[in-house]
Amino acid sequence: MQVFQKLAPFTISAYCVILLPLAGCSFHQKVNQSVSHKSITHDFHKLSPQMTSDVAIHGFLLWVSLGFLMPLAILAIRMSRREEPRSKRLKVFFYLHVFVQILSALLATVGAVLSFKKLENSFTNSHQRLGLALYGAIWVQALIGFFRPKRGKKERSLWYFVHWMLGTMISLCGIINIYTGLKAYSNKTSRSATLWTILFTAEVLFIAFFYLFQDKWEYIQKQGVVLDNAPITVSNQQIPDGLYQKELQSEPCGKRIRFKNLFD
Repeated sequence: MQVFQKLAPFTISAYCVILLPLAGCSFHQKVNQSVSHKSITHDFHKLSPQMTSDVAIHGFLLWVSLGFLMPLAILAIRMSRREEPRSKRLKVFFYLHVFVQILSALLATVGAVLSFKKLENSFTNSHQRLGLALYGAIWVQALIGFFRPKRGKKERSLWYFVHWMLGTMISLCGIINIYTGLKAYSNKTSRSATLWTILFTAEVLFIAFFYLFQDKWEYIQKQGVVLDNAPITVSNQQIPDGLYQKELQSEPCGKRIRFKNLFD
């Protein structure tokens, strides 16, 4: 319980940090709307080739981190639910989840450092503010994952809920921020991002479809089983002779003759 008392402030702060950028003041946005528009239209003319390359690398790193690896880690841990406890496949899925999440956090950190050092960050738009919140939330989620209580403890249920909820929010907000990043890239470089937007949308739809498909795959397989084709088992129970003779006597004469002819 002491571990969760230490993790509670980090969790609460992570939720607040994620929600604050989405609840920006409308008055502040109206004041800076005209200024931001002028700076954007003026900046892409001054954007050097090196700056353009840095923006592209930053976007690629965050695409791979939040747009591919993190959903892949969620799929891995989701698929592990169908495996037997303490089986080898369960361990493979679990360690795949851990490895991919660590790799995702490292790539996001590299993208954040690149953004802070080489890109202009005034934090006056939703993309930069949401990105800053995601950087902090990713490492809070990693720390929560390392402090996982053992199965059977009372704290395990609370830990699972916090870990699942925070991970889901990071993944969804990360996808949203990639879309806003593609729009910002198009504004800053005056290049069309339509192709990249279509490719990313196709990837998101494929991952969502695969997530729903693998969750219902076992149920779909059961729908193809026809119960009438089940093997017929012969009972070992013996019929009394008296009952058998009584049934033969109750049969019509024609049926008895046909039954007798079968053995002639």
